[in-house]
Amino acid sequence: MYRKITIFFLLILLTGTSSCSLHSGSTYDQNEMGSPVYFNKGVIISVRDVEIKGTESGAGAVAGATVGGLAGSTLGDNTATRALGAIGGAVIGGIMGHATEHVITSDDASEFIIQPDEGEPYSIVQVNDEGLKEGERILIMDSGKVRIVRDQSK
Repeated sequence: MYRKITIFFLLILLTGTSSCSLHSGSTYDQNEMGSPVYFNKGVIISVRDVEIKGTESGAGAVAGATVGGLAGSTLGDNTATRALGAIGGAVIGGIMGHATEHVITSDDASEFIIQPDEGEPYSIVQVNDEGLKEGERILIMDSGKVRIVRDQSK
């Protein structure tokens, strides 16, 4: 019984958070395939590490409260203690589910200050999966989402 409840909890939590992925220079959404990508060239002025705050959609809290309430309702010998167990389990499960969702969906990224060859400098936050550094030449890709990649056209 507890195993089924745990699996149910994990499925709900993963379903609610699986659509959350960090913006990367080399990871594209399916809807970006075949779409035109415009680009400019530029240089990285500075790079700093940043933390991406996890989502707080409520899916983790709801899943945790459901599992906690079901598990708590199996405690005790009579209706009153089972009701109290369900309430306590729902509260504790909701808190734990909320915290779990936040941890699963938070991550590290980098903030880049970039100077396009034409135009004013601006910043972009993305995962630094290419190990880009200050002073490097980059391509600034724009397909509706702006991303930067190393310029290898030298």
